[in-house]
Amino acid sequence: MKRPNLQLAPEIAGALDLGAPVVALESTVITHGLPRPQNLELAREMEKQVRAGGAAPATIALLDGQIRIGLSDAELVRLAESDSTLKVSHRDFAAAIVKKADGGTTVAGTMFAAHLAGIQVFATGGIGGVHKENPFDISTDLRSLAEIPVIVVCAGAKAILDLPATLEYLETMGVPVVGYQTDEFPAFYSRQSGLGVSARLDSPKEIAEFAKAHWNLGMRSGILVANPIPEAESIPRSEMEPIIARASVEAMEKEIHGQALTPFLLSRIGELTGGKSLKANLALLLNNARLAAEIAKEVVVKKKERAI
Repeated sequence: MKRPNLQLAPEIAGALDLGAPVVALESTVITHGLPRPQNLELAREMEKQVRAGGAAPATIALLDGQIRIGLSDAELVRLAESDSTLKVSHRDFAAAIVKKADGGTTVAGTMFAAHLAGIQVFATGGIGGVHKENPFDISTDLRSLAEIPVIVVCAGAKAILDLPATLEYLETMGVPVVGYQTDEFPAFYSRQSGLGVSARLDSPKEIAEFAKAHWNLGMRSGILVANPIPEAESIPRSEMEPIIARASVEAMEKEIHGQALTPFLLSRIGELTGGKSLKANLALLLNNARLAAEIAKEVVVKKKERAI
């Protein structure tokens, strides 16, 4: 069914029509998450990694009020260089459409748009969750994971969050948290958090089989695949925790909250680590893109065997 305000790039439309693997990519990491020029370099490299893995990259964003599934390089440049893009989550689509605005989609926003387009696999950095500064500040990402049947490949939740509370919320909402080759939920910059996952799977094929079993039972939630940051770029928890705590205190002192909180914390942590956290962030994003492409290929195989 054709949907208003939804535009698929020819490459993505063609891949979906042929039943070829497609991986959705978010755009707030370009518009709000990373400094220039790393934001544009990362956007291009994410797409390159997905292609190298044998899938079509569908970076999702809003341009002139249209939900765009798949962007040209010129459009990536436009997003990366703009100072006036909106941050678009579930509640923000209508406002962006009415204003004919440009916007970067969050995890929740990207899941929503990907599902509209028929894309089942999405690679991101870390999901949002329950904030330490205010337990009532809960990311829409969690509700989206409970309601939208998409495989989300991440490096866990952002380390700035209350990870136990975030996992508890996901458990309450019935969202499977799959550890990829790990029994422990990764903590974004770090491979360990001291927290468990609901299932461990060791190959993209197993993840596709899990998704098929989950959705064929009639489940409607997403599936969170937690993929630890590569060992070489991992930062020990003992090193990160005091830095995160300091950034959190500064945010509370400055009364920063809502959609401004996460960008502030990530930026401040980058300053306090001398750029080490930024390097880790880039590494985990590319690692997730590679895994998502492998999963997307296996999902296509399962679709051909039987409807998934």
